[in-house]
Amino acid sequence: MKRFTFALLLISHVLYGQVDSAVHEIQQHRKNQEEEFRDPKKSPLDKKLRKHFKGLNYYPIDLNYRVKATFVKTENPVLFKMRTTTDRLPEYVKYGEVHFKLDGEERMLEVYQSPDISQKPGLEDYLFIPFTDETNGVDTYEVGRYIDLKIPKSNEVIIDFNKSYNPYCSYGSAYSCPIPPEVNHLPLKLMAGEMKFSSRIARH
Repeated sequence: MKRFTFALLLISHVLYGQVDSAVHEIQQHRKNQEEEFRDPKKSPLDKKLRKHFKGLNYYPIDLNYRVKATFVKTENPVLFKMRTTTDRLPEYVKYGEVHFKLDGEERMLEVYQSPDISQKPGLEDYLFIPFTDETNGVDTYEVGRYIDLKIPKSNEVIIDFNKSYNPYCSYGSAYSCPIPPEVNHLPLKLMAGEMKFSSRIARH
């Protein structure tokens, strides 16, 4: 009995440790994002907005939106032009797909790579997932949101929608941002990650 109780305590300790680590990772991600917005050299905000910047708006952290996914790499990727919020048509390749379960249903999102971005030092393994869901235009930016990803070393990856963020065009008209392809629409209210930007009100 004592061994069984000890085993349960050990499992609980490990699980709580994993939860604490995931929450800390998300909190650090948000802290880094807001520090970047305050940095004149990196911020997408103009001087006036930056001066009154009080923080970004987020849904409360919910680890139900942190999911294990199966990554399937595209065997023969083909270049295509992705639509943006302007006339710009940057080239991307579909690098692969992630398959996961969310809200009780099997889901899939395509993962993209920019040949131009991958040429930049430090971004050789950069991938991104642009997506839309049923919160767009209500609680979140109408065009959609993004999640960053690195080229995985195995076929199992973590997709954390708590880290989803708005494209720069949501902060000003001077930017040109990729529009998520229709195939990357999730037919659910994905209440995780960054919400609509407000220069006056910050929710965390």
